[in-house]
Amino acid sequence: MTTQMIIALSILILMIVLIMSDKLAFGAPPLLACLLLVVTGLSTVQEAFAGFVNPSVIMIAGFMVVMAALQKTSLIDKVKSSMITLVDKGGYKSYALLIVVVMLGASLVGSGATGYYVLILSLVATIPYSKKLPTSKLMMPLGFATNHPLIPINVALHFGVTITVLETAGFTGKLSMVKFSLMNVIMSIAFLVWCLISYRLLPDHPVAEASEENKAMNEVASTKMVAWKEYCVVAAFAVSVICMMLMNKLGNAAYVIPGLAAAFVLFIGALDFKEVRDNMGAPVIIMMAGVIGVADALANSGFTAMVGKNVANALGNNMNPFIIILIFALLTSTCATFTGSNMGSVYIFAPIAIAACMSLGLNPTAAAAAVVVSGWNGGYMPIDGMPAIIFGMGKYKLPQFWMFTVPMYFIRILALCIGAVVLFPM
Repeated sequence: MTTQMIIALSILILMIVLIMSDKLAFGAPPLLACLLLVVTGLSTVQEAFAGFVNPSVIMIAGFMVVMAALQKTSLIDKVKSSMITLVDKGGYKSYALLIVVVMLGASLVGSGATGYYVLILSLVATIPYSKKLPTSKLMMPLGFATNHPLIPINVALHFGVTITVLETAGFTGKLSMVKFSLMNVIMSIAFLVWCLISYRLLPDHPVAEASEENKAMNEVASTKMVAWKEYCVVAAFAVSVICMMLMNKLGNAAYVIPGLAAAFVLFIGALDFKEVRDNMGAPVIIMMAGVIGVADALANSGFTAMVGKNVANALGNNMNPFIIILIFALLTSTCATFTGSNMGSVYIFAPIAIAACMSLGLNPTAAAAAVVVSGWNGGYMPIDGMPAIIFGMGKYKLPQFWMFTVPMYFIRILALCIGAVVLFPM
């Protein structure tokens, strides 16, 4: 390992330890890590704090404002009342039904859609605490459920990436989209089974917003928004969600449209400036922005590429094909979890996994499919995107977070690899 790799890894470990120890305020450890990157010379100021101008962070910050306005409308009151009814009924059946409903909703909007998971998490965060079904038991299962459609209709992105890495490696065989979708179904069912098993393991406490801000939100909700403002806010929300879903077609504009929608919400008076500022600069946004500089430094040091090469050399030519796929799926998902770069991790490890299979005379389709999808199914560390928001909004301690996410991680990856091997014989 080079000196740069050691420094980057040390700063990452320090950040994780500080998050675990809960000694600093939420969002502070990543900021400290960014400062250390600059002091050690590993990053420039611009590189260390690049997360604060990261397109995804800007997009989510703007969308958080739109969501805050939407939560003041009668539409969300009706949705929340339906969820609250289930929460008030409490018990295992309501818990299971909520997970299935969210997974069916994910079938319509696509796997891991930013607008969808922020919507679901924001709704859960505003549900009053109930001993019958605590919101802390809902935040993690429902949050991660947005990444697991029960009916995976929209798999175009992952399917396209899989075809690309196969073609780049020189493999000319065909890839069935139906089988690719079924592979995702197997993983989603495994996730659902884990959620149903883990119910009693989930912590029991009010989530941050529900415990600290619920009274204020109820006071705001008691003052009904006039009809025309509600229509405008719903329209702003719809435009934001649609644009985020069409990100691949709209390009850079998709990242800033939620911010423009937030400005529109401020202009019509649906929120005041303090509300806009508080939501746009929420601790979870600072957390997301801060970890990006650390993730970039780790990736730029060459650490992940070094790990990939060493693993490929260690595997040799006598390894069981399933074990090869499993190892590379674990490497890819772990790399994506710690660096925040899903696509980058896939393009590092997928070619190595494909080459390893082809060198053994095996069909590499299963390896390519599993490794590509695994890039979006880490999530056992609250470092990037959805896991960070779940961790922050749910007010979890890191051990509580791991109690659910670590088993979930291994169960999903195992199911994914089994599905890949069964559907794409090697």
